[in-house]
Amino acid sequence: MAGAHEPTIWAGSMHHFNSGHLVGEWFSAVDADTIALADVHRSGPPATPECEEIWVYDVEGFPEAREMDLLDAARWGALYEEIGDDAWPALSAWVRSGAYVEDGDGMPSTLDFEERFAGAWPDFRTYAFQLAGDNDMFDGLPEDHVAVRYFDWDSWIRDLKFDYSIEPNSEGGVFIFRDL
Repeated sequence: MAGAHEPTIWAGSMHHFNSGHLVGEWFSAVDADTIALADVHRSGPPATPECEEIWVYDVEGFPEAREMDLLDAARWGALYEEIGDDAWPALSAWVRSGAYVEDGDGMPSTLDFEERFAGAWPDFRTYAFQLAGDNDMFDGLPEDHVAVRYFDWDSWIRDLKFDYSIEPNSEGGVFIFRDL
């Protein structure tokens, strides 16, 4: 069953495209490695001997919109299956941030993603306060201690942001990634 964020591709006949005709179909990127010439010709004219190549001309649900071959689309589909539908929007935002790490195949590294992803938050300030609490920043100091009373939260949060990539999410909040 397709997830809500499953990436899809519009794969078409390169011969027909170069001849000025759009002949192709929408497919799940997960199935990109199984697409054959007959599949892209389902709704259009039949395949001819000149129809040798299939090309991905459009994408939906990918971190970036670009053309690609079926092998690249299949890699994105495999990455989607590995990371899962729930994490896909965050991984896509990480890629769009430009601060992502590639694996040996030029794809986003899921291990690095999992290490760097700090979650979805209403805003960075909320995350920073939670981080300070989790790390017991003022542990052992009474609330009236001078360090607690005069701590400049705004400056600390502003400086902390330099260690993170922050991308908007579809719920109006942000995805936060550690820049390690």
